Formats: sequence, structure tokens, C-alpha cells
Amino acid sequence: MMLHFIRHGDTLQSIANQINLENPLYIKEFHNQKCSAEDYISEELVVGKRLFLPDNLTVQRYNSRNDASFKSPEKNPKINFMPENLDLQYAVNVKATSLGDGKKSENDFSYDLSLKWIKTGYNHHIFHLSKNNFSNIKEKLGDLASSCMQSLNPVEIQTNLKGEIIAVSLLKETIENFTKIKEKLSDQFPDKYAGIYIDEFEYAALNQELFQKKMKQDWLLKTFFAPVRNEFKNGKSSWKIFLENENSLVDIQQSGLLKEETDEVILTQSLWDDRVDINFTGNYTLSAQNGSIKSMEIRNSYSQYHILYSTELNVVQV
Repeated sequence: MMLHFIRHGDTLQSIANQINLENPLYIKEFHNQKCSAEDYISEELVVGKRLFLPDNLTVQRYNSRNDASFKSPEKNPKINFMPENLDLQYAVNVKATSLGDGKKSENDFSYDLSLKWIKTGYNHHIFHLSKNNFSNIKEKLGDLASSCMQSLNPVEIQTNLKGEIIAVSLLKETIENFTKIKEKLSDQFPDKYAGIYIDEFEYAALNQELFQKKMKQDWLLKTFFAPVRNEFKNGKSSWKIFLENENSLVDIQQSGLLKEETDEVILTQSLWDDRVDINFTGNYTLSAQNGSIKSMEIRNSYSQYHILYSTELNVVQV
């Protein structure tokens, strides 16, 4: 048994954290069994009062009961991914901003996303993904970029059995018809600068290694197919993600909550460690039945060369 004098700011939870006790309610139970009547705790802790705390062996015995709130089944949902026969449609909105030297640049656009399960093979799923109906594209270059992207529809996405992205590739028929695709784009955007862009687009699309690298950097793909279905333990799950480039690999921590009344799993994400140069938050709603994503909200910002870059991604199943 240990003796502690209650200080300003002490709570049952903060004291439990100090002694590695998982369920803070046992502090009150243990103390009230050992203390005199005047030191009995009914509700709030009283500053200056004595508090009897369990020793390490008693803490281990309490922890072995596994009844801490963060160990409940609702907060440790097992998310199975069963996408067979799914054909899902989403509305996507992306807002990217940069702020520096008093100048603000903003790019806000939306599009429709189609995701169709094709087949399941040995330890993987195959999907076809399409982006269509881009809106709020104000500049000609934006129109060209969206037309180029849509000309590749659908792209093939290969994931593992938990829905994590493995590979992205063009369909065989898209590659075979690329000459016609390029001719159509050139007719639609005939000026010289568009021609340079289309040539670069052709190189990136037909170079499988480069195409896959660029696609995996797409905010939608790397968050939609992130390891969000990893196993939970003690109310937490974790995974890694490159937020911007190969130098920005970070650990993401997520908490989960199974809502039986709606048959949904709610995921809340943040950076594992506090960072002054990077901020990330994520909120997902998944179907508890098949593990598919019903909605997601991603917020990310980082500073580079005194410029603050921010990305907001909202995806909702329709």
C-alpha cells in the first residue's frame, strides 16, 4: 500500500495513470477499504486529504479483471472487410489552401467517386475506381487535369484482405487505346501548353512505376485505402502514412466505437506524437457489417519555407 496526498488538479484518472492502473474506479474502492471514516471518498477528491493507493501487485490483480472502459468490446471493434459484390458511389470534396507572406491561395473542387468490387483472389481484392463529374474547376489547366484523369477510368486497385492498397494500374484496354485517348485530349485542348501537359501525362500514365507512385500520393487513395481496419487493443489502433512525401512518414493513432443501434463503427484519428510542424485528424464511419467506408473527413496541415499548406478531404457515400 502507498500513501498519496491529494493535490490541486488530481483526478482518479490522472492518479491511475501514474500507477499504471487501468480502471481508475479501483482507487476509490481500495482507499475506502483502508481509510478512516473522515477520509472516506464519496464523490470528489479533496485537496490535502490522504489517499491510500494499491501497491504494484494489487494493481496487477485489478488490471487482470480487464474491466477498464477502454477494454470494452464497443471500444475495440473487430472490423472485417467483406467487399464482395459492393458497387459504391461517393461524393468527394477537396479543399487545398496555402498561406504565406499575407497571400492565400485556395483550390476547392468536388467530384463523384465510383468503387466497384471485381473479384477476390489469393490474399487480395480487386476493385475498379473511377472519378467523374468534376466541378468548381475554374481554370483551364484544372479542366485539362480532370479530363486527363477521367480518360483513364476505371483504374484497377488491388488491396490486401483488410482493404489496404497494394497496387494501382491501368486496365489493359486503356493502355491499348491510349493513342486514341491522347488524340481526343489534344483535339479538346489544342494549344501548345496543353500539348506539353498531355505529353507529360502520357509519360506518367504509361510508365507503370511512375503512375503507381503518383496515384498512391493521391489524398483520396492513400486515406480511403489506409490500414483503418487494423486490430484494436486497449481501445487503440495504429498505422503509418506518408502525409506528403517520403520524408513525412508518421504514426497515426485511432480510437474506435461500435454503435450497435446504427450498425456502424466510428473511428477518430490523430497523430501519435505531438508535432509542431504537422497536424492531422481523421474521422471515419464504417459499416459494421462489411467494413466498407460510409463517410470520412480528413484534415491535414504542414509548414514549409514559412508557408502553411492545408488539405481538407470530405467523402460521403450516396
